[in-house]
Amino acid sequence: MVYFPNVEKIQYEGVDSQNPFAFRHYNPEEVIEGKTMKEHLRFAIAYWHTMTQDGSDPFGNPTNQRPWFGETPLETAKNRVEAFFEILVKLDAPYFCFHDIDIAPEGDTLEEFFSNLDIITDLIKEKMAETGIKLLWNTANLFSNPRFVNGAGSSNNADVFAYSAAQIKKGLDISKKLGGENYVFWGGREGYESLLNTDMALEQDNIARLFKMAIAYGEKIGHKPQFLIEPKPKEPTKHQYDFDAATTLAFILKYNLQDDFKLNLEGNHATLAGHTFEHELTVARINDALGSIDANQGDVLLGWDTDEFPTNVFDTTLVMIEILENNGIAPGGINFDSKVRRSSFAPEDLFLAHIAGFDTYARGLKGAAAIRADKFLSDLKAKRYASYETGIGANIMADKEDLESLTEYSLKNGAAITNESSHIELVKSHLNDYLV
Repeated sequence: MVYFPNVEKIQYEGVDSQNPFAFRHYNPEEVIEGKTMKEHLRFAIAYWHTMTQDGSDPFGNPTNQRPWFGETPLETAKNRVEAFFEILVKLDAPYFCFHDIDIAPEGDTLEEFFSNLDIITDLIKEKMAETGIKLLWNTANLFSNPRFVNGAGSSNNADVFAYSAAQIKKGLDISKKLGGENYVFWGGREGYESLLNTDMALEQDNIARLFKMAIAYGEKIGHKPQFLIEPKPKEPTKHQYDFDAATTLAFILKYNLQDDFKLNLEGNHATLAGHTFEHELTVARINDALGSIDANQGDVLLGWDTDEFPTNVFDTTLVMIEILENNGIAPGGINFDSKVRRSSFAPEDLFLAHIAGFDTYARGLKGAAAIRADKFLSDLKAKRYASYETGIGANIMADKEDLESLTEYSLKNGAAITNESSHIELVKSHLNDYLV
């Protein structure tokens, strides 16, 4: 069955195209800095927002018009696989991502859930072989079901911890089955409501125990994807243990997980943490922990996770600078963890929204490459920190000074220190020139 008969395969038609079902900037074969756009960007489509999000919100019922519902949950799940791969093929998306409950109904028992997962992943494996599309990452949903009301690895209930471990084991089995390149842990409820009844040390120790079990099991079955932790602040738990990149890195280092774990960073999560997206990528990159990203944007006027499709070229340019400075993002990718707006309810909006996201990141890539080619930012930083290239600055960088020698230097040098203006407004104005 064809689910989107009115949508042909999306092609690159250039900036002058007036065809809404065409890429204007994303040319997968265009070579930038020695690699094609497709190789640089490694786009992935998120199963959850694309196939299961229904357009409802806390104040309104579902609005999305979707053509794949069957008579039973399992029939619907099978239909979704067919429709999803039609979307992937028509967008020429090389990767996809999913949570376990996105693809298969949970049923009434864990055994039934696992059986449903086997049925659906058999279908997915067939479609992957047929199309050549790959699994960027999968994960276990350890936050939606009421059993996870107090967390998963951080739960006070050992039975919940055990159940979580079972889902993760199955997730890793699926990852091996489908050749997943990464495996993500998102602690949707790994945090606390009140310290009055919380043993924070025990909860964090247990999360680390669960991660180490996953490492050991991956080694046992001969499957070692890149493990990723996805930071997110505040929502849904008031105090998340994985608040932002820096907090999560501290956790990784404390439990000696740095050889196995990197970060999967999301634009909207950065906003909720009070950071820019490029800040989060920079923190990860300079600590050799930039693994993958979820491409979306939040609404700064709203205090929750809106997961809008990225359309801000300024932001994506700065993100792509970090990715290029990181020498790429493989084996991670750029996953569109984005959902159409409630008013964009037509089936074809799934294509129009992804086209907008693809084009925005393509523009960001082109702008970032031009900035790097001109050495606009690297020269700016080199000039700003030039005092560390010679004299006392060079000695500091070479670890040849101490507090006593620097005190002696400062007494001779005097207090008449000259700073230079950053001219930051001019810098930002010039940066805009690369975005046109």
